[in-house]
Amino acid sequence: MKMLMHVTFPHEPFNTLVKKGTAAILLDEILDDIKPFSVWFSEEYGLRSAILIVNVANASSIPFYSEPFYLNFEADVHFQVVMSPEDLANSGLEDLGKKWS
Repeated sequence: MKMLMHVTFPHEPFNTLVKKGTAAILLDEILDDIKPFSVWFSEEYGLRSAILIVNVANASSIPFYSEPFYLNFEADVHFQVVMSPEDLANSGLEDLGKKWS
């Protein structure tokens, strides 16, 4: 299942990792491991953040995606189910509209 994964990094330990020159290395290692469909880095409320699209096979796979960020950056990680236009087209939305109207 495709999920939007939103990661928010606190200033520490991220600042220390940047100063040591290891923040980018850790991020590259994590991204190489979890293989997201896409990744965008941004800012949210004054904090560094990342938005990723990942394919989560089942609920037990969530730690595979989140733990590297928790353990290395003490980050907050939130997941939200997302659909592509094709997913929405296959959802039976029109039938649901007829059934529940």
